Amino acid sequence: MQEVFHRKVTVLPGGKVEVVNAELETGQTVDVVVLHEPRSARRSAVDILAEAPGHRLFKTGKEVDDYIRQERASWDR
Repeated sequence: MQEVFHRKVTVLPGGKVEVVNAELETGQTVDVVVLHEPRSARRSAVDILAEAPGHRLFKTGKEVDDYIRQERASWDR
C-alpha cells in the first residue's frame, strides 16, 4: 500500500529541493511531485484593488469621470 508524506520545504540555491524522511530506505524508488505557484503570476488591477482596505473608491467609470471633472473644476477656483 502506498503512503503519502506531505512536506513543505524551502527551495535551496540552484533550485534544489531536499526531502528527508527516516522511513525512506536507501535505494528505494519513490515518486516526487512538486507543486508551486510562480511568483510572476500576473493579477489584474481589479483583483489587486479588491484586496485593498476599503476596496475600490469608485465602482463605475462614470464615478471616475465625475470625480476627475470635479477635481479639474476645483483648480479653476
